[in-house]
Amino acid sequence: MNQKNRIFIAMVIILILAGAIFALEAWRGRSNGPGLDAFLEPGDVPVYLDGSIIAGFTSTDLESIQQVSFIDDEEGKTQEGWLLREILTKYIKTDQFHDDVTVVITSSSRDREVSITWGEVKNEGNMVMFDLSGRGTLKLVSKLPQLDIRDEWVQDVDKIEIITT
Repeated sequence: MNQKNRIFIAMVIILILAGAIFALEAWRGRSNGPGLDAFLEPGDVPVYLDGSIIAGFTSTDLESIQQVSFIDDEEGKTQEGWLLREILTKYIKTDQFHDDVTVVITSSSRDREVSITWGEVKNEGNMVMFDLSGRGTLKLVSKLPQLDIRDEWVQDVDKIEIITT
């Protein structure tokens, strides 16, 4: 076998291996599908349910939800926004949640996180809600004792996680 044939056979083997790799990757990508996080835009707040992302939203996505308001005890200012309960029911079937389900709201830029129960979230009297901050980001405010003053609020929210187990 001459040198020319050896080079030709080596090139065919390389092309076959490259084709097999591309085919395998295409098959893996199709079977898993693109994750929802691939469709989130910068600034979206992802919603996770038991570790899997199920939705994402921005404040402009909340315009169809009725706004509520309350006056905070600390400074007597009006806090106006959207109940967390209403936001979550827009994306999740919450009718099967028991009151002990944990809802974790996180701000990674502020290194702040708060855990509350679904029972606390669904009680409208607690006013667990998102309000717009002066910078246009979402902040979690509430009348709950652990969230009733400004130092306890979660500003610049960038993740909501619901843990049912």
